[in-house]
Amino acid sequence: MGASGCAASVSSVPPARFAYLDGPTPLAMAHRGGAIEHLENTMPAFEACVAMGYRYLETDVRVTADGVPVVFHDPSLDRVTDRSGRVEQLPWAEVARARIGGREPILRLEELLGAWPDVRFNLDVKAAGVLAPLARTVRRTGVLDRICLASFSDARVAAARRVLGPAVCTSLGPRGVAALRLSSYSPRAAGLVRVQAGCAQVPLQLGGRALVDERFVTAAHARGLQVHVWTVDTPEEATAMLDLGVDGIMTDRPAMLKQLLEARGQWGQS
Repeated sequence: MGASGCAASVSSVPPARFAYLDGPTPLAMAHRGGAIEHLENTMPAFEACVAMGYRYLETDVRVTADGVPVVFHDPSLDRVTDRSGRVEQLPWAEVARARIGGREPILRLEELLGAWPDVRFNLDVKAAGVLAPLARTVRRTGVLDRICLASFSDARVAAARRVLGPAVCTSLGPRGVAALRLSSYSPRAAGLVRVQAGCAQVPLQLGGRALVDERFVTAAHARGLQVHVWTVDTPEEATAMLDLGVDGIMTDRPAMLKQLLEARGQWGQS
């Protein structure tokens, strides 16, 4: 219950089964370092969020042609940098010359993971070829307990657990989310949900319809899964999700979300 008298969670928060998830909920996550308020996926963006008190940063991982994991969302450099070409087809030496917004270099994943000892990272694995170099980087930097791996591919999520072992936190893949949604309406479908993940990370809407409701949150919590929602960029959307009792919010507007959580007495990051 927030200081402002906000609605209570519709179901109790499940105990964290992974170290990544043991922070005070709701978890505030800066999506791509706050892509509306900052240059996305750049060190200044992440630094600004950490200075604000954020301890959960969401970002994306791709890999260069010579196997260097980089913090970058798109398959190509074209949209956000001053260069062009597909990341996976370019060597790191070439990718390193690109500047996001014309001024900020693309980060190697290792740079970001090693920047703060107490920050946790939600990593969206953008392609199958990312997993092996990502795993090497995770082991080298010793951050297994501080990452959660997500993907739009169930196969990549399963592969991540095989490569890094059962201690790594992952989110449900698309089929897992669909099974969870179905189980929220039909108890007979409960067996469809294979709970190896630690959380369900879902969009605000799917196919123009709201995905997260009381049924969904309750079904997730009953299976020990946290619910994290993206990308939540207005106070109205964030308030609605918090009132439903979601466990985490990813936002492109970290200053907005922090202000709202503080007003509700729910800012627990720092």
